[in-house]
Amino acid sequence: MTILSILILTLSCLLIGWIGRGRRRLDLLLVSSILAIYWMQPSTPIRHLDFWFPTLTIGLTSVVWAVSRTPTAPPIRESLRTSLFIVATVIAIGILRYISPLCCPTPTRPPHVLQLLLAVLLVSALVMLIIRFLPGKTMQATALVWLILVIFIIFKTEVLGGWLSTGLRGLTGQSTTLASALDLRWLGFSYVAFRLVHTLRDRIAGRLSAYSLAEFIIFIIFFPAFNAGPIDRIQRFSQDLRKPFALDPAAVMRSSQRILVGIFNKFVLADSLVLIALNDVNAAQTISHGWLWILLYAYTFRIYFDFAGYTDIAIGMGGLLGIQLPENFTRSYWKSNLTQFWNSWHITLAQWFRAYYFNPLTRALRTSRLSIPMGVIIFTGQVSTMLLIGLWHGVTWNFAIWGLWHGLGLFVHNRWSEFVRVRLPSLEDRPRLKQLFSISGVLITFHYVALGWVWFALTQPGLSWQVLLQMFGAA
Repeated sequence: MTILSILILTLSCLLIGWIGRGRRRLDLLLVSSILAIYWMQPSTPIRHLDFWFPTLTIGLTSVVWAVSRTPTAPPIRESLRTSLFIVATVIAIGILRYISPLCCPTPTRPPHVLQLLLAVLLVSALVMLIIRFLPGKTMQATALVWLILVIFIIFKTEVLGGWLSTGLRGLTGQSTTLASALDLRWLGFSYVAFRLVHTLRDRIAGRLSAYSLAEFIIFIIFFPAFNAGPIDRIQRFSQDLRKPFALDPAAVMRSSQRILVGIFNKFVLADSLVLIALNDVNAAQTISHGWLWILLYAYTFRIYFDFAGYTDIAIGMGGLLGIQLPENFTRSYWKSNLTQFWNSWHITLAQWFRAYYFNPLTRALRTSRLSIPMGVIIFTGQVSTMLLIGLWHGVTWNFAIWGLWHGLGLFVHNRWSEFVRVRLPSLEDRPRLKQLFSISGVLITFHYVALGWVWFALTQPGLSWQVLLQMFGAA
């Protein structure tokens, strides 16, 4: 996002927070979120794809809601009203292609309205087929979880993305020689996938309460957090959504300060550091190990200010709408061990993987008949979890190695903590030794995390390994 787009979205939040009351607040949040995901979607080289991606987001969200709907959900009449409201909004966006120069909320001209109507009919038919041929909510939810995972893998894998781009270019009559995975810019899908899978898993486990279609779609595509998180839970989100809200000067001041802090972190600090931050070009051109350390430190703080800045902006916008989004960063580089780091870095992502992967996996291994040693269980859980977090950023060797780097680091810290707990006396009675442990822990943790960014910042394993050797004077 640009500063201009952030200001426009902030003003929209102020307007909604000011005039939105009761049902009107829900309608305004729904229509503004729909408009925002079309408006924020970047243009794609493939014709009309920047319109179809947001449309697919809404369609997939509607399908998940239908499958995860509980018997105590609001009456079907209310859902029908919301469905017609959503369809009318999307069709209105499509009709704007005929109204020049107002066109368009989308980056490029939308497809013909007849194509859009056909797509609506196909989505409706898909919902009916799912309900007809997959009886049982559990089976439907499981099938959708796998569908979302397959889509995610395709879009995160360069080879598969390239094949899909080639096929789409062929369908639209465009040159296939220029096909690339970079053509598939589905804004926000990573975070949408997390929210959808969380809902489906909770539905399978019987932990999901009743939510209206409007509430569910607002939760999934809530525009302040749509692009970069945080990853909220519908159970917590709906509480804020249902509470009466009136925008007051204190809330405006508090939220505005948070947005300004985010803008400063992102556009002043992070964008300044990007000029000297580690990347493929300057890594290949730099031969001084001292300068490589400077490039790495710049990248370390650049990625923090960039991501934390977007989180500040999202939380500030949410506050203007009466939604208190969860915190995502808390002084991450000041932590004395790697476990504390991951409890303070991208907190909602770590919590999601802990709740929906790590805990179920370790629980299954502990209750297994194989009598697996606890050390093996911890190793398997931590390494595989961090590997998946790495691959979530992209299915590449570098992201995989970055995930393994942190998984092994977490396991080593876990074993070291057990060693210290058993063999060393309590540090509470030895304040100087405790302080020494704390300071050294912060320094070690910071540099372990920073060195891991070498794999994250660069694209080729060979170049990353070469940079690491150069930094220590070994190449």
